[in-house]
Amino acid sequence: MTAKSEQTRRLVAGVALRMFREIGFAKTTMRAIAAEAGVSVGNAYYYFASKDDLVQELYLQVQAEHAARAAEALKDAADLTSRLRATVHTGLDAMAPYHRFGGDFIATAIRPTSPVNPFAAGSTAAREASLDIFRTAVGAAKPPAPKKLRSDLPELLWLFYMAVTLFWVYDTSDGQQRTRRLVDGAVPLITRGLSLARVPGVGRILDDFLSLSRSIRG
Repeated sequence: MTAKSEQTRRLVAGVALRMFREIGFAKTTMRAIAAEAGVSVGNAYYYFASKDDLVQELYLQVQAEHAARAAEALKDAADLTSRLRATVHTGLDAMAPYHRFGGDFIATAIRPTSPVNPFAAGSTAAREASLDIFRTAVGAAKPPAPKKLRSDLPELLWLFYMAVTLFWVYDTSDGQQRTRRLVDGAVPLITRGLSLARVPGVGRILDDFLSLSRSIRG
C-alpha cells in the first residue's frame, strides 16, 4: 500500500470511529463516512468492505489505548490484585467514549455468527492484543500466581473482563460507578480464591476445573 493509500485508509477509519463515538454505530453509514472524509463511497469501500471491518478497527484502537493505559498503571502495581484491578479499570477507561452507544455494538456483536463477535476469527488480532494485556498483568505479578494456573489465568481473567464489559454496557449509573464497584469487589475475591490452588484438596478440584475449561476453549 502506498503512503497516500495508507493516509486515505487512516482518514476513513478515523472519521468512522469519531462518528461511532458521536452518533453511534447504528446511525453511521458508509455513505456518511465517505462524505465526511471527503472521498467517494467506492473509495471508502475499497479500504473497508463494510462497517464490520470498521468495528475491527475500533477494537484494535481500543486495545491499543487500553495497553498504553495499563502499562502506565501497572508501573506502581506489584501484587496480582492491584495489577488485575488496574488492568480492568484502564480497559473501562479506554472504552468510556463509546458507552452511550455500547448497546448498538453489543446488538451486532453478540450474535454467534457475527463477524464482529469478540470470539470470531475476524476478531483474532484484537482478542490477542487484549489477552496480551492480561498476560502482562499476570506475568509480572509479585508474588507470582500459582504455577498450575499461570498459563490459563490470562484467558480466564480476560473472560471475566468480557463479563464486566457486558455489565458496563448496560450500567446507567453516573460514570458507570456500579461497574467500578463490581470490579473493586470482585477482583480481591478472585485473587484470594486463586490462593486456594495451593491447598491439596482444593487443588485437585481446580485441576478438574482447568481440564474442563481447556476442553471448552478448544
